[in-house]
Amino acid sequence: MKVLISAGPTREYIDSVRFISNPSTGKMGYLIAEECIKKGYSVTLVSGPTHLKPPAEVKFIGTETAEDMKKSILKNFKNADVLIMCAAVSDWRPVRRYAGKIKRKKTWSLNLMPNPDILKEVNKIKRHNQIVIGFALETSDILKNAVKKLKEKNLDLIVADTPEFFGDADKTSRVYFIYRDSSTEEFKEITKSRLARKVVTILRNFKNW
Repeated sequence: MKVLISAGPTREYIDSVRFISNPSTGKMGYLIAEECIKKGYSVTLVSGPTHLKPPAEVKFIGTETAEDMKKSILKNFKNADVLIMCAAVSDWRPVRRYAGKIKRKKTWSLNLMPNPDILKEVNKIKRHNQIVIGFALETSDILKNAVKKLKEKNLDLIVADTPEFFGDADKTSRVYFIYRDSSTEEFKEITKSRLARKVVTILRNFKNW
């Protein structure tokens, strides 16, 4: 099985030294990559900036911005059986990236524009025999928002979690697995390690490998 995984945050630069990002450490994606390697799968890991060391057996592609990640995902998706998209991609980027370092000002407005929706782009080229799994981090109406994303992005499974998962530690969070047929599994408290094993285990439910 050829598995394509995205992980980590993206950085959207304001000037030469400042950027917009989020607290994602990439831990979830790296754990899933490790579990896939244990199963003998071929893994390509597309990662935003993290301090984590990727498993030696993966094909590793380092990226920084959402545009970088989009290009790498679309390029490698055509040869993948499964895409697991758990990167925390920034929703916006500055309209303009300033050269040099902007000097301190009393007030200053920053104009933002939407970043590309990678899963929507993937859906345009997805073949019927490819599996796409997405992640949705929500702070309210978890199920409602996750189901909406599942349908809009034409996903086979969406994993909905909360900001409690942020950080390197093996924290616990409430997590929902929502499948294409609307069936749902709820885990009131699950660690990242256990979640990674769960995601990789259910891949065989989609494919007869």
